[in-house]
Amino acid sequence: MDMAFLIKFAGAIFAIMNPFVNLPMFLGLTSDMETADQRRAALMASFYAAILCAVVALAGTEILSFFGISLADFRVAGGVVLMMIALGMLNGRSGPAHHGTAAEKAANETRETVSFYPMAFPMLVGPGTIATIILFTGQASGPGDHLAIALVLAGDLLALAVVLFFAASIGRLMSQTLRTVTIRLMGIILAAIAVDMIAGGLKTLLPGLA
Repeated sequence: MDMAFLIKFAGAIFAIMNPFVNLPMFLGLTSDMETADQRRAALMASFYAAILCAVVALAGTEILSFFGISLADFRVAGGVVLMMIALGMLNGRSGPAHHGTAAEKAANETRETVSFYPMAFPMLVGPGTIATIILFTGQASGPGDHLAIALVLAGDLLALAVVLFFAASIGRLMSQTLRTVTIRLMGIILAAIAVDMIAGGLKTLLPGLA
């Protein structure tokens, strides 16, 4: 198992699916729910996110092959998507690609549950998460790397489920300053990973740059 590979993937996926970054949005979407219903929504959102991650991890590279897209192409495109999300986090705003547009959010207000949309998709498993999982599974060199990806995803999803389950209590303890610092920190980490993805993809597509 390549520890550098593991650390890089863990940093990328945690920055995107950071439960504390998504906590304020979850609290806003479930503000009119009773505690029991809010916790049920948290567990369902985590379950849907796990299913989506598993599907992407198992079938992502095959989907790219079907459309004739190389891993290098997707590294550049995925890096650009991650950079857009990272810049939004650094500027204190959520991007529509990752959290849905205003019209999509408004349409969702009349639905009974928010567990799948917009919580699981696209907030938790949006373009950035999908790109990251596909890129790292495509670069995995053996069973050890695949196991590392599975363990990191499982750990992050477990942390996500716990934080969202106790969202009401944790939300009261988190100050606005702490939330802001967390979002900015995750944004700069994600931006650095995005640069690495774009650079790696361009070196493969344009060997002269190396």
